Amino acid sequence: MIRVAIIGAGAIADTHIEAFLKFPARGKVVALADPYPDKAREKIARYHLNARAYADVSELLNDARFDLGVICAPPFAHAPVALDLLNAGKHVLVEKPMATSLAECDAMLSAARANNSLLSIVAQNRFRAPLMKLKRLVESGIIGKIAHAQTDSFWWRGSHYYDLWWRGTWEKEGGGCTLNHAVHQIDLFHWIVGMPHALHAIVANVAHANSQVEDFSTTVLFYADGKLGQINASLVHHGEPQQLVIQGERARIGVPWQVCASQQRANGFPENDPALEQEIQARCAQLPELPYELHAGQIANVLGAVEGAEELLVDGTAGRNTIELVTAIYASGFTGARVALPLTPDNPFYTREGILKHAPHFHEKTRSVENFADNTIIVGAASEQKK
Repeated sequence: MIRVAIIGAGAIADTHIEAFLKFPARGKVVALADPYPDKAREKIARYHLNARAYADVSELLNDARFDLGVICAPPFAHAPVALDLLNAGKHVLVEKPMATSLAECDAMLSAARANNSLLSIVAQNRFRAPLMKLKRLVESGIIGKIAHAQTDSFWWRGSHYYDLWWRGTWEKEGGGCTLNHAVHQIDLFHWIVGMPHALHAIVANVAHANSQVEDFSTTVLFYADGKLGQINASLVHHGEPQQLVIQGERARIGVPWQVCASQQRANGFPENDPALEQEIQARCAQLPELPYELHAGQIANVLGAVEGAEELLVDGTAGRNTIELVTAIYASGFTGARVALPLTPDNPFYTREGILKHAPHFHEKTRSVENFADNTIIVGAASEQKK
């Protein structure tokens, strides 16, 4: 039985608790830590956990016996908490984003290696059957060489969203919609399409006056083989449409699921290729479904990796790749220049201090609350609400 401690008792902690409860014979939540211990105690009572509440990580490490720490704290705390856990010999699962800088990511990776601990970063959308199938189909070559790939991470948040004390500041949140909302789509993008050799980005704040950080970004990515990528992030899109679309030489596939294949007429104009579309759909249908999806799917994999029974599917290096792309987007957006990858430690944006030094303050915060009375979060649609 793997003993689990959750650090951070905000809304996302519920998702983790509910996922662990699907595997009662493999993982058990024995502790919750939060600067507001009443929040931790409320979750313990709500889910009938045989667990203790703690006010901070040092108290947790001094008193609790556990094997796996799950970090659900705000982004600025991810790296310091992960380092405390890893250096205490614990395995660690970190909610997105991995950290607020590449320097922090590298420190976490180094600590994991030094302590022979597993480090995984939450990327729950990799554990959705349509996206697993999309990756397999792209890798199979059935759509031909990729010409263009695009992901849209479009969300809508009202002005009150940034009233929460840690949101909307470069120091505490680490960034805006690019880092904290598009992070999953960016992870999927490099998982399926790969890392670019350069990019050019625009970042802006167009609708949130109580926030230093961006609420919109658009980026073009350049690849050595000639393909182009596009990543769009927003907090100003009503309806919150999301998509990941891969345009190949022979066909387009994407999620939400779409298949379209074209062949040329004698004059170069297109006509549909129904035979290829049917072949793609048939191959997709033959690919296996997943026994568990989203957080439950990833937590099942993390438990299996801790047990030594399977390979960790989302490791710290995968999380670092995402932060490298986000950092490059900020570096380009702040300077207006095209940025080459990979980013090295001598890059002025490699450290958190470097990002803070160069980050524009689109606005300054004038309102701040410690907690919301209504702590409901809505993920994608009103039918998927989490308290």
